[in-house]
Amino acid sequence: MATLQAIKYNDGQLEILDQLQLPESCTFIPICNVEDAWAAIREMKVRGAPAIAIVGCLSLAAELRKLAAPETKPELCRLVKEKLDYLVTSRPTAVNIQLAAEACVKLCTQLRDNTSVDVVEAKDDIIKHLEGMLANDIADNLAIGEHGASDVMKKNATKEKLRIMTHCNTGSLATAGYGTALGVIRSLHKANKLDQVYCTETRPYNQGSRLTAFELVYEKIPATLVCDSMAAAAMKQFKMDAVIVGADRVAANGDTANKIGTYQLAVLAKSHDVLFYVAAPFSSIDFQIANGQSIPIEERPHSEMTHTGSIRTAAAGVNCWNPGFDVTPAELITGGIITEKGVFKPDQLAPHQ
Repeated sequence: MATLQAIKYNDGQLEILDQLQLPESCTFIPICNVEDAWAAIREMKVRGAPAIAIVGCLSLAAELRKLAAPETKPELCRLVKEKLDYLVTSRPTAVNIQLAAEACVKLCTQLRDNTSVDVVEAKDDIIKHLEGMLANDIADNLAIGEHGASDVMKKNATKEKLRIMTHCNTGSLATAGYGTALGVIRSLHKANKLDQVYCTETRPYNQGSRLTAFELVYEKIPATLVCDSMAAAAMKQFKMDAVIVGADRVAANGDTANKIGTYQLAVLAKSHDVLFYVAAPFSSIDFQIANGQSIPIEERPHSEMTHTGSIRTAAAGVNCWNPGFDVTPAELITGGIITEKGVFKPDQLAPHQ
């Protein structure tokens, strides 16, 4: 069965699967411009660091296709930079969209300074660059899946079938397709080496129970859902072979920001002598920050904790702390960081950038 397709783009027409409506319904909504994308990202109709970057960039491509080229290349560059700067504010922890914006601005500058390129050609080159992100991300995910599956199998060479725990959603719904951590799991399943996936509920937004479980059931991958508070008991009871998670940002030293609850899984994995992996493309690695202390952590609305849908499930008036992410220290990433270029120890990333 084909993997879910959460981002559809063709000739300037962009649609995304509204993840707020999963698993009840698969509803695609149009994204016509940068403002639509910003709102969809902010409201988490689309989420996952790679998908955020792709939807943001494709929304700009769609908008540029509809606009007549500005009169001059400096005007074009200003327009593109303003739109990208705005998109970056939608979710501050995920670095992919920031790096994608920087790469596009760099291209704009090169085109502006190239006297052999006119403004119409420059606009077309920028659109082509933005639209190329979709195919590039899928290729990166497939490579991550193969590298990760190979490494996990090699480090568990005596095991016939493997039991993997994962957190949040890192699959087709979080990327252009296939996924990062879930891509590794897909590759293990394809190799007939997967016994069972244990996906955490991932409170308070339930990306595990709503989204990852949905993908696993959709593709008939053997899976068991556990509440976040069951993770330690599940590791002990079912003898996990590895924990594989994604990342929204990786610092230069390998410290990793990912969905809240990842840090505690890393601590539990070390306590139970279970390999802990982070799967992420190089576009999630921020070599400009030395360690995880410098990663901005987004705080989410309290209503995500106090309500389930429109129903209040917490005492009115209670104070809430709702960080969207936590930071896992590099030393707890014992399996390695799985990238499209291979699997590396956290302190070995820089030479391969």
